[in-house]
Amino acid sequence: MPAKFYEHDIISRLKGKRKLSVFLDNLVQTYTPVKKVQLNYIFCDDNFLLEINKQYLKHSTLTDIITFDLSESKEMLCGEIYISVERVNENAEKYEVSYFDELHRVIFHGALHLCGFKDKKEADRKIMRLKENECLDNYKQETP
Repeated sequence: MPAKFYEHDIISRLKGKRKLSVFLDNLVQTYTPVKKVQLNYIFCDDNFLLEINKQYLKHSTLTDIITFDLSESKEMLCGEIYISVERVNENAEKYEVSYFDELHRVIFHGALHLCGFKDKKEADRKIMRLKENECLDNYKQETP
């Protein structure tokens, strides 16, 4: 299975993991030439992700996601994606969307980063948001 999902001291309530894993594999195959995909999603709380943010990125702010590209060759995409379930829940309320829509948006965001999409500049953020929305719409169409 190209994507695996783990929970670190928190419950994500993520459903349909096998179907989501296949969708993520197809997503990566669409935007990259890799032959194999291994994504590890780790759902955690704010404090755990904040410590990762401080340790590896030298940022002392809360965030909803941190993505690490661990690929060792151009033939395989390997990544670890840490997601704060607390941030996802808060952002879902803030933007008035369902928790599951926001959770999937963030999951796709991490995969898109690994495919080379950026979000530091305004123009890049617009493209990233467009791709996230495309993924979310396509995934929802596939999922009853």
